[in-house]
Amino acid sequence: MQDILINCSPRETRVAVLVDGILEDLHIERVASRGLVGNVYMGRVLRVLPGMQSAFVDIGLERTAFLHILDIEGARLENGDYKPIEKMLTDGQRLLVQVSKDPIGTKGARLTTTISLAGHKLVYLPQDAHIGVSQRIEDEARRESLREQCARLRPPQEKGGYIVRTCAEESALDDEFVEDMRYLSALWKSICAAADKAPAPSLLYEDLPLARRVLRDLVQAETSHIYVDSRQTFESLKEFARRYVPSALKLILHYTGERPLFEAYGVDEEIERALGRRVPLKSGGYLVVDQTEAMTTIDVNTGGFVGKRDFSQTVFKTNLEAAQTIARQLRLRNLGGIIIIDFIDMASDAHRAAVLSELRRAAASDRTKLTISEFTELGLVEMTRKRTRESLAHVLCEPCPVCGGRGEIKTARTVCYEIMREIVRVYRQYRDARSFKVLASQTVIDTFLEEESAALNLLQDFVEKPVSLEVEPVYTQEQYDVVIA
Repeated sequence: MQDILINCSPRETRVAVLVDGILEDLHIERVASRGLVGNVYMGRVLRVLPGMQSAFVDIGLERTAFLHILDIEGARLENGDYKPIEKMLTDGQRLLVQVSKDPIGTKGARLTTTISLAGHKLVYLPQDAHIGVSQRIEDEARRESLREQCARLRPPQEKGGYIVRTCAEESALDDEFVEDMRYLSALWKSICAAADKAPAPSLLYEDLPLARRVLRDLVQAETSHIYVDSRQTFESLKEFARRYVPSALKLILHYTGERPLFEAYGVDEEIERALGRRVPLKSGGYLVVDQTEAMTTIDVNTGGFVGKRDFSQTVFKTNLEAAQTIARQLRLRNLGGIIIIDFIDMASDAHRAAVLSELRRAAASDRTKLTISEFTELGLVEMTRKRTRESLAHVLCEPCPVCGGRGEIKTARTVCYEIMREIVRVYRQYRDARSFKVLASQTVIDTFLEEESAALNLLQDFVEKPVSLEVEPVYTQEQYDVVIA
C-alpha cells in the first residue's frame, strides 16, 4: 500500500512517498530554486569544443549549460560512430534544447536536443517515430500488447513516437492514451510556435510544479491515498486530475488534522535522520554514510548486535538488513555518482550472493538509473547512481561556517601554536613594532592563559615585545588576528 503526502507552504512544496507506512522517497521543491529537468529552451551556442566533442550553451542561467555529442539528435551514424560536433554546431547558433540534468555543485545543466514530453501514461518523442515500452514493465506479453495498443491509436498524421510509462502496466485505457496523445501533440506545437519567434536564450516550456508532477509520475496502481494539507493546492490538484489523471481523482484528500502532516506520519523525524552520518538498523547494527564530492561511502557495522550462537549468521543477518536500508537511504538522500559499500566481511560465498541479491531487489524500485557490481577482491560493492538533482543534504544544508564542511575543527592548542608562529613571522617583517595584540575566541585565549602560558612567556622573551590577549566574541575557534602597534 502506498500513501503520498503533499506538504505545501508559500515558498516550498515537500512530497513524501510512504510504502506500508515507511518513508521510501522524498521530493522537495522551492520557488527560489526549482528543478530544471524537462524544461525546454531556445539556447545559443557559446563555444564548440572539438577536443571534448561538446559545446557550452547559454540558456539564460547563471552558469552555461553543457551539451555532448551523444546528446545531439541525428549525430549517430549508421556504423555506430558519431559526426564531429564541429560539423553540427557553430558558435552563436540558435539551438532548441531540453535540460536532462540539473546544475549540480559547480557544474552547469546537462542538455539534450532530443526532446521528450511526459504525459500520464505516455512520453512523447516528437523527433522519433519509435514506439517503446518502459523497461520496468518486464512481462513480454504485456509489453507487446501495450506497444500494439499505442501503435493502433497513434494518429495517422503523427510523425513522432511514444514510450509507454510504467503506470500503464496495470491499466491503460484507449481513452487515456488518446488524451495523452492530444495533449502532448498540442504542447509540442505550442513549443515550436514559441521557438520560431523567441530570442536566444529564452525559456519555451517549464515542466509542471512538483505537486502536479506527483499525479503524473508517482501515482501507481497500489496508491491508496494522496493527502494534501493546503486547500488551494487540493482544489488545484483535483482540477488537474479531472483533466489529465482521472484515475487519481478519488485518491486526493484534504488533510485537516491538528498536527502538521509530516509530523503526524513521522516524516520530519525521518528527514532529520537522513541528514545524519549514522543510520541505526533494527538489529542493533548501524550504517555510517559519508558523502563527498567525488563519491559516497557506506560502512556497515554490527554495533551491539552479536547474536546468540553463530557469529557468521549474525554478520549475514546484519548485512541483509543493511542492504535493504541502503537502497532506501539512497532514495531518501538522493545520493548519486559513485557509491562504495563496505559490508561486514563474510566468508561464505552463498551469504555474499544473497546479500548482493537483496541489495539489487531492494534497489529495483528506484526510479533513478543505477548499476551494482559484484563484490571486489577487497570485499567492497561498487555502485553508480545517476545524478539528476542535488542530494537532500545539499538542498537542506550548507557547509558549516566553523569547520568549512570538514566535520571537525582545529583544537584550541593547535590555533595557539599557529598564532605564535604568525607573531614570529610578523616580528621578522616589522622589527620596529612596539607590541603585538592577539584577537581570538574565548577558548583560544583561555588556552594561552592556562596550558600555554609558559610558551607565551618564552615567545615574548624571543621577540622582546609584549604580547597582549583580547577575546573577540564573534570569532570561531579557528579565527584570529595579530595586530601590531
